[in-house]
Amino acid sequence: MSYYDYYQSPRGRILLVADDQALTGVYFTGQKYHPRIDEMWKRADKHEPLRQAKRELSEYFGGKRTRFTVKLAPQGTPFQRAVCEAIAGVRFGQTIAYAELAERAGYPGSARAAGAATGRNPISIIVPCHRIVGSNGSLTGYAGGLEKKRALLVLEGCGYALENIE
Repeated sequence: MSYYDYYQSPRGRILLVADDQALTGVYFTGQKYHPRIDEMWKRADKHEPLRQAKRELSEYFGGKRTRFTVKLAPQGTPFQRAVCEAIAGVRFGQTIAYAELAERAGYPGSARAAGAATGRNPISIIVPCHRIVGSNGSLTGYAGGLEKKRALLVLEGCGYALENIE
């Protein structure tokens, strides 16, 4: 069974999705790869993984949280899951390039494939794909939009200005 609810962030409405035990999706409204709400899904504002995610996101946007602890269950191919795991290892306030991400995921030389997998990350913000940047430090690609990526990096103290966007 899938459960869902919404969280209103300072950067827009976010759809949260969970299975029985863990968070499976965090999607900005209108972002690429935003799922359709299936008629079999149940809206459940009291479902614990969704409640915890909302609480932790509020703390993050309020400047009081630098690491998420909500249990996650990302979906995808083994490669996509390896990339998600590597993304999750990028600490608050830091950025890495797609080439380094591919290496950390165990696939050196696969920067483009790591970029594609990053773009399909089902758990935005919490699996912090906004922290992955171009090899020259520029902001490239973000399913939620480059302005949201920049805003998240600014929130984390990375100091990105508009000129860093490709």
